[in-house]
Amino acid sequence: MSEAVTATTAPDAPAGEVMLSLTDVHTYYGHIHALQGITIEVRAGEIVTLIGANGAGKTTTLKTISGILHPRQGAVTFEGKDVSKTPAHTLVRQGIGHAPEGRRIFSRLTVLENLQMGGFTRKQVEIDEDMDHVFELFPRLKERTTQRGGSLSGGEQQMLAIGRALMSRPRVLLLDEPSLGLSPILVQQIFAIIAEINARGTTILLVEQNALQALNVANRGYVLQTGQVVLSGPAHDLRENKVVRQAYLGEI
Repeated sequence: MSEAVTATTAPDAPAGEVMLSLTDVHTYYGHIHALQGITIEVRAGEIVTLIGANGAGKTTTLKTISGILHPRQGAVTFEGKDVSKTPAHTLVRQGIGHAPEGRRIFSRLTVLENLQMGGFTRKQVEIDEDMDHVFELFPRLKERTTQRGGSLSGGEQQMLAIGRALMSRPRVLLLDEPSLGLSPILVQQIFAIIAEINARGTTILLVEQNALQALNVANRGYVLQTGQVVLSGPAHDLRENKVVRQAYLGEI
């Protein structure tokens, strides 16, 4: 991928300050060098997407941000503070929410209990308020509060995973493959909800195999390849880029 896209703010992107940034981040799995100098930034109010093939480093980037992994080199900065070595549970308290790939809900717990687990850092009165917010976004979950998570459909489990992450009232929400395995109709619903969450004030960093959907909802994007950023720019420019269209949008 030799064609570059200038990394500028899209015309309709919020003009917020940088909320989250990775600077020359190198992350390893044992001896495997998964992230090889990743540098990205997310501004307050934006939806930023990471696209790339399987194994490009997208999920590893989110895990590095949320504290599941820690970089050996480089810095992860959140709201002006270096959080590169901060434990994951502390980052939740500080305002980073993560809906992981594969949903990872608690299958034996009910919908209500899953959501309560997401609010473990909050006071009960706050949990009640945010529960109402989640049920407003996902009315189907309200109908299934006593149902075990493992018995939900794939779309409902994805709604639950996002809702659980929202229960911590994050200022930035990391979403990893929210449309994976869903029907086309449910994909449209999930992306509409992502746009609504953002419109209500939550900044979003989105990892998504469905590059077209991701670029349609995002303000800006980064293309990852073998642990490196190879393209970046406004989502509109990336949608029109010939290399992106051929590699990720299915055009010949």
